[in-house]
Amino acid sequence: MPKDLTLPFDLAQMQKIIDKYPTPFHIYDEKGIRDNVRRFLKAFAWAPEFKEYFAVKATPNPYILKLLKEEGLGVDCSSLAELILAEKVGFRGEDIMLTSNETPVSEFAKALELGAVLNLDDITHIAYLEKNLSLPKTISFRYNPGSLRSGNSIIGNPTEAKYGLTKEQIFQALALMRDKGCEKFGLHTMVASNELNESYFVETAVMMFNLVKEVKEKLDITISFVNFGGGIGIPYRPEQEPVNLEQLGEDIHQAYDEIITKGGLAPLTLCMECGRMITGPYGYLVTTAIHKKDIYKHYIGVDASMANLMRPGMYGAYHHLTVLGKENAPHDHVYDVVGSLCENCDKFAVDRSLPEIETGDILVIHDTGAHGHAMGFNYNGKLRSAEILLHEDGTTDLIRRAETLDDLFATLDFSKL
Repeated sequence: MPKDLTLPFDLAQMQKIIDKYPTPFHIYDEKGIRDNVRRFLKAFAWAPEFKEYFAVKATPNPYILKLLKEEGLGVDCSSLAELILAEKVGFRGEDIMLTSNETPVSEFAKALELGAVLNLDDITHIAYLEKNLSLPKTISFRYNPGSLRSGNSIIGNPTEAKYGLTKEQIFQALALMRDKGCEKFGLHTMVASNELNESYFVETAVMMFNLVKEVKEKLDITISFVNFGGGIGIPYRPEQEPVNLEQLGEDIHQAYDEIITKGGLAPLTLCMECGRMITGPYGYLVTTAIHKKDIYKHYIGVDASMANLMRPGMYGAYHHLTVLGKENAPHDHVYDVVGSLCENCDKFAVDRSLPEIETGDILVIHDTGAHGHAMGFNYNGKLRSAEILLHEDGTTDLIRRAETLDDLFATLDFSKL
């Protein structure tokens, strides 16, 4: 079924929130996130063990991570800051996975301190760890299938991507770690991002199950867990349909039975590291129209900018827009909805059919719950916005205050001028 455009708030409720927290801000729907996580986990409840490691980079807020921890999720980290966020929330041990990518020794050290699973991106990281720290008893390697799979525009084709080990290197790395005393082995891959084709993920599962089988046959190493990565997309456009999680779970179940169970390789723990699919549809950027401009085109200027949501400017990505209080009004005006950065790509919508917009109207930009606030920046001295958590009873919590000029200037020493 097509995308659900229903908002978890109305104009009257939002006006009360804005009275307390001025726009622009990102607001997250707690109930939507929790319900979505439970549905996701239920789709893979058949597995001997299934673990979703939420990609912290998507929404790096400790209150969101706490909510997800309560629902049984782990975290996938890719930096020291993300590891510390995980630590602050109470994640420990194998509830944390560090997916390395040109990772410095300080980040490996923190991950080892927390007992996290190390998911290594290159065979040379074995020697790097051995020289600078120590080798863990549990290890995972990221597989880059090269020309065996095609990627997409966000993550790139595998043969041109900087990530992962070749198949030959996977076998070399596993054998090396076995000989060095490693006791538990995992395999990981990540070959697409924001993908809506369910069969793509089934094909990935089949590829990884066959790799598990081949590792057992050639090296006599039993793989304990397989991480299919993330990449499950969300329907940014109204006409798009979301991934059918139930069907996806059943199709992977069939592949598991055919390859893993029949091959005597069970039980095998299944993992994913979705970020966008978990929180993306349940976050919204709320902004106020502050200017109207009519020249060669019709423009609506808002108090948010690309600094609050860079996906449209960076990727030309579509985000649906709702004008609160005018949901049922005819979409008989065509606007570019723009911010105030000194860049012409600072546009949330281009040639978009919308209701007539007046200054003071509240605009809601959908699907900003992942890679929204997280990708914010301070170009033109723009201050990053607040984040708000909306509870099911309608109450709100400020889970990140808006930046101030003092925050922006905190790393400068004006006394030496």
